Amino acid sequence: MRKNWDLYFLDVAYQVASRSTCPRRSVGAVIVKDKRIKGTGYNGSAAGLPHCTDEGCLIINDHCVRTIHAEVNALLECSPEERSDATIYITDLPCAECSKLIISSGIRRVVFAREYHLDFDWFSLAPWVEVIHLPRER
Repeated sequence: MRKNWDLYFLDVAYQVASRSTCPRRSVGAVIVKDKRIKGTGYNGSAAGLPHCTDEGCLIINDHCVRTIHAEVNALLECSPEERSDATIYITDLPCAECSKLIISSGIRRVVFAREYHLDFDWFSLAPWVEVIHLPRER
């Protein structure tokens, strides 16, 4: 059976996540508009800085702060026009900071596979952003 577009692009996000350099959690993100990939991102260190896989994770308040999140890296690859009314496919539900960036970027759909604990659902304040949970079958 042929996969629908959401499952297809979510699979692409998992492939992108395989480039992650943080051993604690591999996350991938793909921004798609009109069924065309506009940008991808995985969680990894800022350009020129050491990676977790090389130096170990830099843990502050039980979070690795060495890496830039996958969503941010994907957003940085896209122009404002490419993000406007696009869909972002993410292996994991975005954290609070990434949620706010997604809302501000013009993205209109968020499709994710794995749940992530949040203290507050920022998307509840942005009803123009559709959020879809598609657990990935293994």
